[in-house]
Amino acid sequence: MSDQLELGIVSDIPLGTARQFEIDDMLIAVVHTAEGMYALEDRCSHADVALSEGEVEGCFLECWLHGSAFDVRTGVPTSPPAITPVKTFAIATNISDPNSPILLTKGTTK
Repeated sequence: MSDQLELGIVSDIPLGTARQFEIDDMLIAVVHTAEGMYALEDRCSHADVALSEGEVEGCFLECWLHGSAFDVRTGVPTSPPAITPVKTFAIATNISDPNSPILLTKGTTK
């Protein structure tokens, strides 16, 4: 399980948004920021709800339930009540090209 999986193209996930994907029974949020696209476990480590339903601000994804923000580059929560990081995954794409494929390297974490 170390091959790349194409999730779509850059224009499928507008800048400043997140989208949920189910891959091998795991929910993953792919987040499009001005810095790039990032993938992380789509589960708040505090409340077990989908992070992809929250707001994207810069490189942070805020849990909609209690307001914990996670750095999408590292998975580390930057505000309470969450204190445990979520997994992150390697993504390859060219965000300057709306038709560039979004490739997730399965089985890898950053």
